[in-house]
Amino acid sequence: MKQLIIPALLALLIAGCSSTPDAPGQKLADVETRGDKITTVNADDTGARNLPPELTDPKSILSKRSVYFDYDKYDVKSEYKDLVTAHAKFLSSHRQFKMLVQGNTDDRGSREYNLALGQKRADAVKKMLTLMGAREEQVESVSLGEEKPKNEGQNEAAWAENRRGDMLYNGEF
Repeated sequence: MKQLIIPALLALLIAGCSSTPDAPGQKLADVETRGDKITTVNADDTGARNLPPELTDPKSILSKRSVYFDYDKYDVKSEYKDLVTAHAKFLSSHRQFKMLVQGNTDDRGSREYNLALGQKRADAVKKMLTLMGAREEQVESVSLGEEKPKNEGQNEAAWAENRRGDMLYNGEF
């Protein structure tokens, strides 16, 4: 009797673990590949248009939103201190605004390494913002690693453009 039960249970177990075929018309989730690029899409495109003029006026320092980093580094360079300070002061005086700092890298290095480096870059900008007056809950930092290049080129000038932290206000992310 045991000789019949064990094979029957194994057959049921194997049958229970098998996958079912896709239903016609069923949309499955896409699998991310290394070549895919992440793009930021606004759920409400009017959000960016509703930003105060000082954030969008090209003559204002607040219209500049990127902090660039040296190769394999995540310390905010002194040339960006005034930019980050200006954004921190804006956040401090406009508590209703939130910011997302996206850390980016060039495409050299492994995906895992670049995600970690991008996070360190985003965290460095966030730390400077909070030290200069922004509240911790106003600023979120995320890493995009190498997935959102500003320049697709394969030379030092292109890589330098991709090593950055982008500061986005609510309505832009």
